[in-house]
Amino acid sequence: MNCKLALSALALVSVCNLHSQSNKQKKPQDSIQKLDEVLIDANAIFGNKYVAKNRTGSAYYISPKELKKFSYTDINRVLRAIPGVTFYEEDGFGLRPNISLRGTSPERSAKISLMEDGVLIAPAPYSAPSAYYFPSVARMEAVEILKGSSQVQYGPFTTGGAINMVSTQIPDNFNGQVRASLGSFNTSTLHARVGDSRPTLGYMVEYLNYNSDGFKNLPDNSNTGFDINEVVAKFRVNSKAEAKVKQAFEVKFQYSDEVSNETYIGLTESDFENSPFDRYASSQEDQMNAEHLQLMLTHTLQFSKNFRITTNGYYNKFTRNWYKLDDVIFNGDKQSIANVIANPETFSNHLSLLRGDTNSNADELLVKANNRSYISKGLQTKFDYHWYGENTFHDLEIGLRYHYDEEDRFQWEDGFNIIDGNMNLTSLGAKGEQGNRISSAIAFASFIMYKFKYENLTLTPGLRYENITLKRDNYGSADPTRIGIDLSSRENKVDIFIPGIGFNYAFTSDISMFGGVHKGFSPPSNQEGQKAEESINYELGSRFVLGKIRGELVGFYNDYSNLLGSDLAATGGTGSLEQFNAGEVAVNGVELLLNYDLLNKNSEYNLPITFGYTLTNTEFLNSFGSDDGLWGEVTKGDQLPYIPKHQFNVMLSLEHTKYELNLSGRFNGEFRTQAGSGDIPNDELVASNFIIDFSAKYHFSKSLTATGNIINMLNETYAVSRVPAGLRPGHPFGANLGLEFRF
Repeated sequence: MNCKLALSALALVSVCNLHSQSNKQKKPQDSIQKLDEVLIDANAIFGNKYVAKNRTGSAYYISPKELKKFSYTDINRVLRAIPGVTFYEEDGFGLRPNISLRGTSPERSAKISLMEDGVLIAPAPYSAPSAYYFPSVARMEAVEILKGSSQVQYGPFTTGGAINMVSTQIPDNFNGQVRASLGSFNTSTLHARVGDSRPTLGYMVEYLNYNSDGFKNLPDNSNTGFDINEVVAKFRVNSKAEAKVKQAFEVKFQYSDEVSNETYIGLTESDFENSPFDRYASSQEDQMNAEHLQLMLTHTLQFSKNFRITTNGYYNKFTRNWYKLDDVIFNGDKQSIANVIANPETFSNHLSLLRGDTNSNADELLVKANNRSYISKGLQTKFDYHWYGENTFHDLEIGLRYHYDEEDRFQWEDGFNIIDGNMNLTSLGAKGEQGNRISSAIAFASFIMYKFKYENLTLTPGLRYENITLKRDNYGSADPTRIGIDLSSRENKVDIFIPGIGFNYAFTSDISMFGGVHKGFSPPSNQEGQKAEESINYELGSRFVLGKIRGELVGFYNDYSNLLGSDLAATGGTGSLEQFNAGEVAVNGVELLLNYDLLNKNSEYNLPITFGYTLTNTEFLNSFGSDDGLWGEVTKGDQLPYIPKHQFNVMLSLEHTKYELNLSGRFNGEFRTQAGSGDIPNDELVASNFIIDFSAKYHFSKSLTATGNIINMLNETYAVSRVPAGLRPGHPFGANLGLEFRF
C-alpha cells in the first residue's frame, strides 16, 4: 500500500487503514523509519492507525471506514467498541455523554480532555468542564482515543486520557456528499458537504441536521425529541508545492443550534417497571435551547521535511438555557425532584404532583432557567523537529498554550401549577436569583516530549507544566445588574509539573511490548486552598499478530492520592459545581482487543470479527462523607459508582465490493449508582444489558449507496442510569433507511 505523504493528517488517515493493511506485506517505503518522517498535523493526536499502533501508550484510531460502518450519530455507540472506555447514557441519543477513560469519574465527561481538531472543546475546560456541549459525531471524519502513558502533550486532564474528534477535512480534489436517512420516531439526518483544493487554495462547506420526535411519551403527547443544526466551513491558503519554506493558513467556522425537549426527571422503580418510556406530566415544560460558535485559525510553517511549527488561535462560545423542573412543593414542604423520586413512599403527595395526578396550587412546581454562557479562547503552538543518527531516530515536540475560559451563570426560577395534567405559569422569578456569578480560569500550559528510537526500542520521556488561576465573582441574588453591591470573590491557584515516560519494544515485526508511568492531574475548582486531583498511573501491554489474529492486551493501575468529586445537578446534586476531596482511590484493570478475519484473504468477501473486553476494579482506600448524590457516605473498600466491572463488545462484518452487513453487540455489566461494596441494593443498581445493533449497505454504483440501520435489534428494555433524578431507559428498537450520494 502506497501512503501519500501529505502535510494534512487526514490525507494520511484516509489511505492508511489498519484493517486493509494488516495482511499485506509493507513495501520498503512504508517502513517505520520512513513513516517517522511524516509530521502529523497539530490538529490530530496521531492521525492514522499505524501511528496509533506504534505509540508508547495505549491508543486507538477510529478511521473514516469504521465510522461509516454504522453511521452512528451517538458518540456512546461509536466508542463502545474501544476497551477502557466506559460511559452511562442519559437521553438515548448521546446528546450529553458521560464518558470515562480507565475509571475516571464519568459525570458529564468532565475528567477527560475533550478536543475537536486538537483544540479543547468543552464549554469551559478549566473552570466548568462538564460537557453540556458535545460535537456531533455524525460530521466527524475520525475519532482518536489516547489512554495511559506519554499523554503529557494533552491536558489539562491527564489521568484517564484524551479524545480528539477530527472534523471533515478540506479534500485534495473536488468532491462532495449528500447523505439522508429517515426512521423510527421520525428520526432523520441530513448531511451535505462539498470541497475542493487547487494548488494554493482549498475549501470545504458542510451542513448537518439531526432531529427526532423522541421515544418517550408525555401525557399531552407533546414532542420529547430534539432538533440540531450545524454549519461548518473551512478555507485554506497555502504556498506553492515548489516553495522552499511551505506555509498554510486555514480558517474554520462552526455554528450549531439545538432545541431538545429533554428533562432531568426520570421514573420511580415501580413506574419504570410498568411503563419505562413514559415521562411525568410535570416535565412538559422542560427544554434545552443552545447555540455554539467556533472560530479557529491554523497556521502551519514547514521549514523542511524535518521541522514544522503549527499554531492555532481559537474562540468558542456556547450559550444554553436548560429550562427544567427543579423542585416540588406540597403543603409548604419543598423537595428536589431527585429526593422525591428516590423516596416515593415518603413523598407520595409530591410524587402525585409530579405525575400530574393531583391538581396543585400556584407556584408548587418550580422550573429553573439554568441560563449560562461560556467562553473558551486561546492561542497554542507546537514545534516539531526530528533528526536521524546512526541507527537512531529523534523527535522533539515543544508545545505552548495560553488559555482563558469562563462560565457566566444568570439563572432564575419560575412558578407553575398543574391542573388536569397541564402546567400553567403562575409567577415569574427574578433574574439572577438562582445563580448570578462568573467563574473563570486563566491557564498557561506547556510541554516537551522527546522521542528516541534505537533499533527496536522507543522511549518517550515528557514533561507538562500547568499554571492555572481560577476565580469566581458571585454577585448574589439581589444584584441582577451586577453593580457589585454584594459582590464576593474567591481565587485558587495551581502550579504543577506533570511528568511521564513511555516505552515500546518490538521483539519481532509481529510482537511488541509497551508501557509507561505518568502523573495524573485534574484541576480543582476555584475554592480557596482546594488541592488538585492527582494520581500516579501505570500501564503495561503487548500488541501482537499470531497468524490471522491481531490483538492488544493491556493492564493498567491508577493510584489516586486525591480524587475529586463534583456537586452536579446531573448526578442528583445541587448543581453548585463545588468540588470535594474524596481521598485515596485505586483503579486497575485489563483491556483486550482482538481482530480476526474468518475468510481467506484471497476471497472476494471479507468476514472480520472484532472482540473487545474491559475489566475495571475500583476501590476507595479511605472513608468520608458527602452530600453528593453520586457518592453518598463512603467507607474504605467501597467501589466507585457508575463504573461497570465487566464490559465487552463483539462485531462481525460481511464485506463485499457491492454490499456489506455489520452486526455489533455490546455487553455492559451491572454497576452501582452510589459508592458501596458487596451485593448492590436494588435501589442502587443499574442491571447489565446486552444490546445488538445492525447495519447494511448496498452500493448501486461508486456514487450511490443505500443504507439501513437498526438500533437495539432485539428491542431490549433496559435502564441506563438513575441520575439526574430517577431511572432512565435506553433507546428502544429503532430502524432507519437512507441514501448516500457522492460526487
